[in-house]
Amino acid sequence: MAKEPIRILTKNWDIKNSNTIEAYIKNGGYKALEKAIKQMNPEQVMDEVKKSNLRGRGGAGFPAGVKWGFVPKDSDKLKYLCVNADEGEPGTFKDRYIMTLDPHMLLEGIAITSYAVGISAAYIYIRNEYIESIAILKTAIQEAKAKNYLGASILGSNFNLEIYVHRGAGAYIAGEETGLIESLEGKRAMPRIRPPFPAAVGVFNCPTVVNNVETIACVPSIIEHGGEWFAGIGVSKDGGTKLYAVSGHVNNPGVYELPVGTSLQKILYEHAGGIKGGELKAVIPGGISASVLAARECDIAMDCQSVAKAGSMLGSAGIIVMNNRVCMVEALFNIAEFYAEESCGQCTPCRSGSHWIKNILERILHGKGKTDDLEIMLSFIPGIMGRTICAFGDALCGPVQSFITKFRDEFEYHIIEGKCNIRNKLDIL
Repeated sequence: MAKEPIRILTKNWDIKNSNTIEAYIKNGGYKALEKAIKQMNPEQVMDEVKKSNLRGRGGAGFPAGVKWGFVPKDSDKLKYLCVNADEGEPGTFKDRYIMTLDPHMLLEGIAITSYAVGISAAYIYIRNEYIESIAILKTAIQEAKAKNYLGASILGSNFNLEIYVHRGAGAYIAGEETGLIESLEGKRAMPRIRPPFPAAVGVFNCPTVVNNVETIACVPSIIEHGGEWFAGIGVSKDGGTKLYAVSGHVNNPGVYELPVGTSLQKILYEHAGGIKGGELKAVIPGGISASVLAARECDIAMDCQSVAKAGSMLGSAGIIVMNNRVCMVEALFNIAEFYAEESCGQCTPCRSGSHWIKNILERILHGKGKTDDLEIMLSFIPGIMGRTICAFGDALCGPVQSFITKFRDEFEYHIIEGKCNIRNKLDIL
């Protein structure tokens, strides 16, 4: 008999009025917060999260409990939590479902996290375009305050917490944690030089935890069932389930909750219904910041370590699927154009390099490429990687290097023949 799928983050999504507090409480909501406040001290809550092997779900994959532990306990300053709900990574669309369909799971996770770290104010920094999610979150906060799950003296304790919804400034770079903090403070989203790190000097120069929506939404189940239970679902050093957002050339695009480490082949062919309109050519496994994988490289487990070993990264688990009718020159140009547009301009290698790469690719795409264009673009990589304040420059280099290296014949055909060999084949067919 087939095992029932494990549903942690999506367990309430198909319940009627799932975004209301009545539906959430009816299905066991806020029991974990009650357990944390009445039966556990903050250190015990943090220990359970460390045991769970919960890694950040926003891209970096850093262990959440360890990150919380970096916040100084003896600081006399206020402590803040910033929930990164900007979700600006192309190919990623999972967090909006949490906020829209089950906002109270996020709020309960925020409350437990804040209790563990000693935080009294939390911000949900949300992408400005998520109009529906913003309205639902604001209503959910008021519902939770009315039942004393937020606000003053939560559940009769001395724990106080206010949550604020802050609309983002429309910049991809605001998804970087220090860029987010700058934007939250009313400035341009320009990433900060580190150290100091946000755990010590964050929002308003106070200790700050920055975590992704999905990361925080995992916390209630960890406290309810225990860290070891959560760790046992995933793989070593990477616990729990993961929301895999699949888009592109598949028959059933969407968000799939599966144990961390589920094979990419299983995600593509069993859950997403197989490749649409042709054969599998390439996959970007973690949003466009991740290096592309050729079809022959796609027999891998979707966890941080396995994807890194394959030469890419799990990132936000935004899986972009391309069939054999896709022109890789055009695909890379679209990525480079995005990065050139979204660079904050603070670092010269990123600001100038992204535009040079975009311009060269545009020339190649329109049949005006030069024989040394590929080597010129690849020569930019050492001058950009590791030489910028944030990881934006590195995020550009990964796709450029991997696309050119793995699909070089397509780029060379564009340069030599002045046209696309993929589209030429399609025209013949």
